[in-house]
Amino acid sequence: MSSKAKKGSKKEKSSERKPATMPAAGLLTFYEEDIGGIKIRPEIVVVGTFLFVMLVILAHAGVFGP
Repeated sequence: MSSKAKKGSKKEKSSERKPATMPAAGLLTFYEEDIGGIKIRPEIVVVGTFLFVMLVILAHAGVFGP
């Protein structure tokens, strides 16, 4: 009988546990803040970065100089 009582107490302890907090709970409020500044679409940033990388590669290849 004592083994059944122990099993029952384990179930009660597990039900008393608090749920884990979400690690990203504060990110929603962080991104909701509207801070002034330059607003650029992500597509423009990606295309600009690609063009800059291509410019650097061409410069290293000697396309722009003797």
